[in-house]
Amino acid sequence: MAGAIIDYIGNQVAFPQIDVRQRLSVSTGYGVAELVVQGDADLIGRKLGESGLRERDITVLTLHRGASVIPTPSDRRVLEAGDRLLCFGKLEEMRSMIPARKKRRARVKKLPKHPIHDG
Repeated sequence: MAGAIIDYIGNQVAFPQIDVRQRLSVSTGYGVAELVVQGDADLIGRKLGESGLRERDITVLTLHRGASVIPTPSDRRVLEAGDRLLCFGKLEEMRSMIPARKKRRARVKKLPKHPIHDG
């Protein structure tokens, strides 16, 4: 039992817990973000290596598909709708990949014809 504890402590010293987001966001304009492959995205059916992400200076760290987590997915991995990609790269490039939200129209209530008096 003592040997297992010593091994565990040794592993923790060799590889201490680090905050990945903090370490990867030291370069201005770069950071970590999660991108979701929407159902209408042109990435669906493409291999990760053919997705154009590398050319946009974006590296996929993990791919979440359903209950599976695939660390450092290969360039041969085909993207599917609903995939979540944890990425590191240029924040502006990643922001440009997020689809614009539809603007909601503000609903304005009509005023009553006669003013309401306090009584």
